[in-house]
Amino acid sequence: MTDAILVTGASSGIGLATAVYLAKHRFEVYVTLRDLGHRDALDAEAARHNVKLNVLQLDVNDQTSIDKAVNTVVERSGGIYAVINNAGILIRGYFEDLSDEEMRRVFNTNVFGTMAVTRTVLPFMRAAQRGRIIIMSSAGGKIASPGASAYCSSKFALEGFGESLAQEVLPFGVHVSLIEPGFIQTELFGRNRHTAANASDPSRPYYQWFQRVEALTDEQLRRVGKPPIKVAKAVYAALTADRPRLRYIVGRRAKLLINLRRYAPGELFDRLWIRQVVRRTTRSEASSQRVG
Repeated sequence: MTDAILVTGASSGIGLATAVYLAKHRFEVYVTLRDLGHRDALDAEAARHNVKLNVLQLDVNDQTSIDKAVNTVVERSGGIYAVINNAGILIRGYFEDLSDEEMRRVFNTNVFGTMAVTRTVLPFMRAAQRGRIIIMSSAGGKIASPGASAYCSSKFALEGFGESLAQEVLPFGVHVSLIEPGFIQTELFGRNRHTAANASDPSRPYYQWFQRVEALTDEQLRRVGKPPIKVAKAVYAALTADRPRLRYIVGRRAKLLINLRRYAPGELFDRLWIRQVVRRTTRSEASSQRVG
């Protein structure tokens, strides 16, 4: 029996690249989209690589659709070996410019959606005494940055969730891995790049700083951004390793910064990192900004 893999949020970017890569390596891949009307890129990529992808509707914020998708996988394939929790959204903006609704939208998808899908697949994995749970975290789940309060805090939450879950389910033969990509060239920084409503208001106290952050982010993406296939290969490693690691970092810059934070004495890294980021994002506007 071919191992069945469920991939959430697979209409583009990391999810799509991962689904195709796994299908090419002979997994039975079930890809899910919140809106099946957005499957054109998915179908085109599957045809280009001559692979079969089973497409299902799944909204991580709708338990009924989660149940239906997971049950379909189990009925067709006899079980579910792995879930790749890739579905996620990004709303950029300084915290004070983010509304409560915008913050909740990010957490509902990135955190509670991941938890809902994981909770649904776990009984089948426990019954089989085997399974892999992949959680798409981020380097932003280890090192935060301004203008990404909602996104980074949701990824920090996933780090804690994944670390606790790994200890809870290992006795059942189920392994958990967190994938921590750095800058990846995906639609999160393209057509799916959402900005908080207040962050676009020139009268807001953070407006100039946020514009600078966005320019620096785009510059870094151009300079060091990696293609989604790099993440797909990390996911494949986590799925096929006899003893998968808890964390897989993707990207040289991400590895450098995360390792620096891990090994720098005390709070030295935090002080240096925060000072550098604040200096780079406020250097041309500091004299005109006022608190309050």
